[in-house]
Amino acid sequence: MTIKEFAYSAQQHLQNKTGENFKRAHIYELLAASFGYNSFAALCVESIVIQGQKESSHVPQQHDLILNQRCIELGYQSATADLVFSEFPNFIAERQITVVNLLKLISELRGESSYQYSYPDGDANDEYDETFYSNQSDSLASEDEEFSPTLIAGLELAATNDNAFAHYSLALIHSSEDDYDHEPVPDYWYSQEQNGRVLTGVEKEWADQYVQMISNQEKYEFHLREAGRLGNEQALLDLADKFDDPTFFESAKNVADHDPLRVAEIADKMGRIHDVYDWLTTAAESGDIESMRRLIEEFDQDNLQRSWAWLYFAQLLGTDLTQDDYYAIHENGSEYDDDVGGPIFVDGQGGIRLASLSDDQDASARQLAQALFEKIK
Repeated sequence: MTIKEFAYSAQQHLQNKTGENFKRAHIYELLAASFGYNSFAALCVESIVIQGQKESSHVPQQHDLILNQRCIELGYQSATADLVFSEFPNFIAERQITVVNLLKLISELRGESSYQYSYPDGDANDEYDETFYSNQSDSLASEDEEFSPTLIAGLELAATNDNAFAHYSLALIHSSEDDYDHEPVPDYWYSQEQNGRVLTGVEKEWADQYVQMISNQEKYEFHLREAGRLGNEQALLDLADKFDDPTFFESAKNVADHDPLRVAEIADKMGRIHDVYDWLTTAAESGDIESMRRLIEEFDQDNLQRSWAWLYFAQLLGTDLTQDDYYAIHENGSEYDDDVGGPIFVDGQGGIRLASLSDDQDASARQLAQALFEKIK
């Protein structure tokens, strides 16, 4: 079903029920309002519209109120708005229309939260897509595959309209279908098939698995690069991690949106020492003790006052980095257990030793530590 077909049928339905003439563009706006958005353009920036097999559950009451208000804003009388209020949500539900919020889907795909359908408020100024897809699947995932064709089709459509969130969602989906950390499928039987050998049974399965693996890798990189091109910083960081692409470090603006320890690790892998220092500093300023230790031991050796500031900051957070921290372990690295017995090994680290500061420098170091502490407490 195209959205034009849905809008046409909704237009006819509402006109028959209310006796009013509805503009087609207003149907799109009422659809968006039904899911809590201020405009259809805003909906299409953050979300995609899909159609499932079963009827969608009725939208929450607060979004019914948004629908009523939006109808009045579009110039319809209160009596008409009341009829739209009572008719349109049910019409949407009967046609199994629902909205997938891309930000929450990305969070789920990144393992940061449990995904569920969402109806967030939003506002943006962008053009909307002209088509959405229907399918016989009523959920994002089916028993036979991890992600439903309905979801994939909707994402691909949004991606063709340069939606960075859709591109990044597709990249994550293809990455999960072919995890780069897994051992790659051997290409022997694929090569045999390419050379004209007719394969059957498990040999054919292995060849097909290799083809699918290559396809997933190509789709993953394509959508990741497209999301990065469109400015998605999560995608840019993944590009740095997987492909040593430096763009993230040259253009990242939203520091708070990223795990500084992960960014520092990627920068370290790429040999970007200055960026390692910057992101470790960000982590330390947010209270990460091990980042403070590493800054003192590796980066701030020539800045004694700043090193003491890190020590004082750690103390304010309950950790004394000047104290030794050694403990007994077994040969395999696990914590030593007297009941198990056996050879004892020592792990841990010694306390940090720094030269003394002058009274003025020490006061400045303590003042900086206190300011950092006040900022995060």
